[in-house]
Amino acid sequence: MSTAAKPAVRPDRAHFSSGPCAKRPGWSPDNLKLESLGRSHRSKLGKSRLKLAIDKTRAVLKIPADYRIGIMPGSDTGAIEAAFWSMLGARPVDVFAFESFGEDWVTDITKQLKVDATTHKAGYGQLPDLSKARKDADIVFTWNGTTSGVKVPNGDWIAADREGLTFCDATSAVFAMPIPWDKIDVLTYSWQKVLGGEGAHGILILSPRAIERLQTYTPKWPMPKLFRMAKGGAVTEGIFEGETINTPSMLATEDYLDALNWVEGLGGVEAAFKRSDANLAVLDAWVAKTPWVEFLAADKAIRSNTSVTLSITDPRVAGLDDKGQQDFVKKFVALLEKENAAYDIGGYKAAPPGLRIWCGATVEAADLEKLTPWLDWAFATTVAELN
Repeated sequence: MSTAAKPAVRPDRAHFSSGPCAKRPGWSPDNLKLESLGRSHRSKLGKSRLKLAIDKTRAVLKIPADYRIGIMPGSDTGAIEAAFWSMLGARPVDVFAFESFGEDWVTDITKQLKVDATTHKAGYGQLPDLSKARKDADIVFTWNGTTSGVKVPNGDWIAADREGLTFCDATSAVFAMPIPWDKIDVLTYSWQKVLGGEGAHGILILSPRAIERLQTYTPKWPMPKLFRMAKGGAVTEGIFEGETINTPSMLATEDYLDALNWVEGLGGVEAAFKRSDANLAVLDAWVAKTPWVEFLAADKAIRSNTSVTLSITDPRVAGLDDKGQQDFVKKFVALLEKENAAYDIGGYKAAPPGLRIWCGATVEAADLEKLTPWLDWAFATTVAELN
């Protein structure tokens, strides 16, 4: 039986889920503009709000003026699969996978579309050899591995004079990490990650080179309606003006606009970067003095500042078989949830047993400071039950 003292102070907001993520500080439904609810998304009002979401996205993320931005169905998955189905197959593909969702994109490309692809993989906590990217191939990768806690450190490995397109799933990277737009042709993300928005909507960002691919290339496979962005060599420009392919949630749209306004109020996207970095720093300082835990991503240069993954390295736990470690983590996480000290911090189901704590900009560093004593308490309590 553990004799560890239970901490006296809980985080003000115990929301550390890696998706959907914590709402912004001070969020309230009272802050949302609701005039568009109950109106057609095709109405002048509806389209103006959707177009405003596109325009604010461009302004906050500093996306080049000649890039197109569209709101897509199906969250980040729907957005990136629309890009895959519409544009892959014109060239060979290099796929870089180092976590669960990257593996999903490998399945899409090699087993569903069955295009000429070379797969480059790495285990959880590591990056594949990015230098193997070919200039004449399309490149598919995640900027930040939401389930592995690993990010690509920069875009230097992408050739400026590339012939192929780059397809980047950045759903847990945008608003937390700088994106070199000159190295990106297709980028996708969802509203429910770093901005703490609501699910089911994705953002698709296309460079002029990607638009050219849409105009000049017709895939050999059938194209579902939700993926159709061009017809007869002409791009459906309405998609990039707020005329969505299918019916969006106007409530979720207003919530996204509220989050974008919040980032602007912070001082812009660089301020959001700094909040994520400060949050990671809290956990970094705690891990450095805590003997039972380590970052899954050992290399600081590739360590995520949003989806932070931790391994329990104490030999009493690390020495258990996989099921034993999974059971330990489940008990650990359940203890914290019961105490309303932390919600949803278990590692992803397909990842190695461990913890995953969201450190995106909508999380307060002060709450992470209050969380760490609870992590120590939960470990001491759970490990005592092993004996």
